[in-house]
Amino acid sequence: MFRFSREQSIVNVGGVKFGGQCGQLPSVLCGTIFYHGHKIVADEEKGLFDKAAAERLISRQAELSEETGCPSVLHLYARSAPAFERYLGFAEGVWSGPFIIDSADAATRGAAALLVSELGYADRAIYNSISLATEENEAQALQGSEIDSAIILAYNPAEPGVDGSLAILETGGTLRENGLLAAAREMGLVNLLIDPAVLPLGSGAGSALRFSVAAKARLGLPVGSGIHNAVSSWPWLAKKETAVRKGCDAAAGAMQLLAGADFLLYGPIESADIIFPAAAMADILIAEAVRDLDIAPGESHPLHRLI
Repeated sequence: MFRFSREQSIVNVGGVKFGGQCGQLPSVLCGTIFYHGHKIVADEEKGLFDKAAAERLISRQAELSEETGCPSVLHLYARSAPAFERYLGFAEGVWSGPFIIDSADAATRGAAALLVSELGYADRAIYNSISLATEENEAQALQGSEIDSAIILAYNPAEPGVDGSLAILETGGTLRENGLLAAAREMGLVNLLIDPAVLPLGSGAGSALRFSVAAKARLGLPVGSGIHNAVSSWPWLAKKETAVRKGCDAAAGAMQLLAGADFLLYGPIESADIIFPAAAMADILIAEAVRDLDIAPGESHPLHRLI
C-alpha cells in the first residue's frame, strides 16, 4: 500500500466523510434505487412504486452500514421531475443520510437540484454529474440552487485512459476551453467527488483502477467509481449463475477500493448484502497495510467495528 505525498482533502456531505489517505476513513458505499428497469417501480414517468419493498431495501443498506462501519449514501435515480419529487418525498421519511440526484435527463436533474434547495435538503444532496454533456441550462439550474456537492465525471472520448481523464478535469483537453473542475466551481460547487467513468471490460475498464491512484496523487480529491458497470456489461458473465455474477461484483468493488478509491457507486441497492462485507474486508486489509505509514483509522472504521 502507499501514502500520498499530496495532502488529501476530506469532503463532508450530510455528516458522511469522503477522502483522506488510504486506510484513514471507511469507504462510502452508494446504492441505487428506482433505477431504470427496477422491479419495484410500476411507472417510471410518474414515479409509482412499491413503498414497502423500497423501505426494506433502504433499511437493509442502513443496517449493513451500521454493522460494518462503512457509511452509505442513497442514490436516487428518476426518469422525470415528478418521479423524483415522489421518490424524494418518500425517502425523507425513511432515510436521514446524504443522497445522490441522478437522471439520464438533464432537465430532470436540474429540476431536482432546485427542488431539494426549496425543501432545505441541499446540504445532503450530491449532484450526479458534471460532465462533457453538461450544457448551459443545466449549469444555470445548478448555479440557482443551493447544492454545493457533485460528482465530476472525467470521461474523455477523445482521449480514453488516465491521461485523457485528467486532462478533461484540469484543462478540458481538446474538447473544452476549461477543465471540468473549474467549470464545477463556477457553478458554485465546493465538494467535488471524482469519477473516471468505467468503460466495459476489454474497452479500458481497468484504467479506472489506475486513475484512482493518479487522480488522488495529482489532485488530492476524493475519487470513486461505478466499477459495477464493467461487471454488469460483461456478456460472458451474464450467462453465468447468480452466485458467480455476485462474486465478480464483490471482487470488482474490493479491487477498486484497494486501488485507492474513497467511494463506490455499487449499482442496484439489492447488492448491499454482497458489497458491504467485501468493502469492509478491503477497508480492514488496507488499514492494516498502512499501519507502518503512520495512518490511523477512525473509531467507526470496520477495523474497529468488526475485528
